[in-house]
Amino acid sequence: MLLATAGVLVLLALGLAANRPSRGLDQAIAQGHRAAAPSVSLPSLSTGRTYTLHAFRGRVVVLNLWASWCEPCRAEAPVLERWSRQIAAHGGSVLGVDTFDASSDARSFVRQLHLTYPILRDPSGAVKASFGVTGFPESFVIDPSGRVAAIARGPVDDAFMKSAVMPLLGT
Repeated sequence: MLLATAGVLVLLALGLAANRPSRGLDQAIAQGHRAAAPSVSLPSLSTGRTYTLHAFRGRVVVLNLWASWCEPCRAEAPVLERWSRQIAAHGGSVLGVDTFDASSDARSFVRQLHLTYPILRDPSGAVKASFGVTGFPESFVIDPSGRVAAIARGPVDDAFMKSAVMPLLGT
């Protein structure tokens, strides 16, 4: 009995370790470094056109992962909309990534909140996994050279945007 219990605990620990999200980006930032952002190539929610993160090289990007059923995402969206207009004038962009959602629910969310920045679809969760996302919302500030400069694991607010984004824009 004791051996069987120990075996189950070992299997559980191995499973948890194998499914643990990568925190390499967080560790790099904690050490004062910037790590290269993972590659992103996703279709637009509205047009189906494929966007790549590489196409935004030279710009500051706030990559925001969200889901329509997430209440903190709903509260955060107007902040991102306001900031998307503000940073666009300085060469910055907000990119939303809808994850694990029905397209109709995501479109309704965008319509209700009057979001105008590009919204991409990640139905498989590939981007979520590559950025080590464990919950929604989470945002990644990517500098003009394609490196992650800041992370918000939870909703962004004006203070985060001012401190993490504006210095990269030279303002």
